Amino acid sequence: MNVVIFGASGMVGQGVLLECLRDDGVERILVIGRSPVEQKHTKLREVLVKDLFDVPSYANELTGLDACFFCLGISSAGMSEAAYRHLTYDLTVVIAQELAARNSALCFVYVSGASTDSTERGRTMWARVKGATENALLRMPFRSAFMFRPGIIQPLDGIRSKTRAYRLGYVVMAPVMPLLRRAFPNSVLTTREIGEAMLAVARRGWPRPVLEAKDIHAASAGQP
Repeated sequence: MNVVIFGASGMVGQGVLLECLRDDGVERILVIGRSPVEQKHTKLREVLVKDLFDVPSYANELTGLDACFFCLGISSAGMSEAAYRHLTYDLTVVIAQELAARNSALCFVYVSGASTDSTERGRTMWARVKGATENALLRMPFRSAFMFRPGIIQPLDGIRSKTRAYRLGYVVMAPVMPLLRRAFPNSVLTTREIGEAMLAVARRGWPRPVLEAKDIHAASAGQP
């Protein structure tokens, strides 16, 4: 399987990158982003671009792919809806359209978030925008498309969030994270589980296009 990862320097992106590197069934990994990743491997190719909206500058790389793991995301804190929509909906859609045009048998896996609003009419701005993005992706002519909605994420394997506030939050939460996992086993996911689940649905699919935390947990464990 040949895959492309967008957002591989972020917390979830680092997780799926590590799982792809560990998986012998993944033959080629293309990483496209603004920031370099720390991993080096013979099957990993990294393309750094200044502006991800400039899709023509890297479009020729987007061929011969079986799966896309789209892990780009930003916090909506302090942003207007127009600005957040531009960097979330517009960017995702323009890249996805290029991928769909060049790879007819591609599986697109998008990292959304818990409480995303599929109706696009709710009160929460980020949830509306994420919902619109999910809906746009599900209308595209991919072989399959899956929307991942993780909630609480526990970083493993030395992975750290790029967002300072999140990093501080994980430091505070670290002592109680094992308790949360025991109390809510289907709600707290690790970066490793999310990466495993992405590979699983890219290979074998999933009964529903939207995967909540409990579905991601089940997919990572190899359950149907």
